[in-house]
Amino acid sequence: MEIGRQLRQARQARDLTQEELAERLKVSRQTVSNWENNRSYPDIVSLIALSDLYGLSLDELVKEDRRMIDHLEESTNAVRQRQKLSKLITVAVYLSIWTLCLLSFWGNHWMGGFVDAMGYSLLVFYLILPVTTLVLSLWIGRDRAWTGERWLMLLFFGAMYMLAPYATFSLANALYSGNRRLPELGTMLPGILCAAAGMGIGSLLRRRAERRNRTAQQGDAA
Repeated sequence: MEIGRQLRQARQARDLTQEELAERLKVSRQTVSNWENNRSYPDIVSLIALSDLYGLSLDELVKEDRRMIDHLEESTNAVRQRQKLSKLITVAVYLSIWTLCLLSFWGNHWMGGFVDAMGYSLLVFYLILPVTTLVLSLWIGRDRAWTGERWLMLLFFGAMYMLAPYATFSLANALYSGNRRLPELGTMLPGILCAAAGMGIGSLLRRRAERRNRTAQQGDAA
């Protein structure tokens, strides 16, 4: 049986109109109509919501409709590509801000200007980098796509925190005095802690939103 007919029969069995179903799923009535007439297919999120609402397994909904299965495969691939792009953008944003901070130091230095060490440190190491890390790590905590890679991002943020002062003040001092030192691993800790705090807050917000959605769905099912 085509999924459109199955969705229509399941909706009618629950004595729901298309308008009522659309309101519960937060879509338009025309979208519901398109699903039931096989003019378009529900995405995976909507399909799961329909499965829960109608008490039907995903297998029951899609197994006899080859076109729906193909649509889900394409949708899943598209979602994965969007997730990869989102991750790349997140890392690129941080690296761009980090690089600009370093360029501002060396640009002023090469032009013969005087770098106010305390002012620069307060602005970059205690404001710009912490705020950027907190905001991006909060986003990472809220996004399930990062679940298996969050610990890597903790190390990433920690490493960038360690390299920022090393690539500015330490390197400038080495150029003038000839004293070369390796980066201090202990300077990773602020970045790791800041990122952990952001990810923790993001995870809490995500779980709270998921609980609200489950409660709403249970209320609709009742």
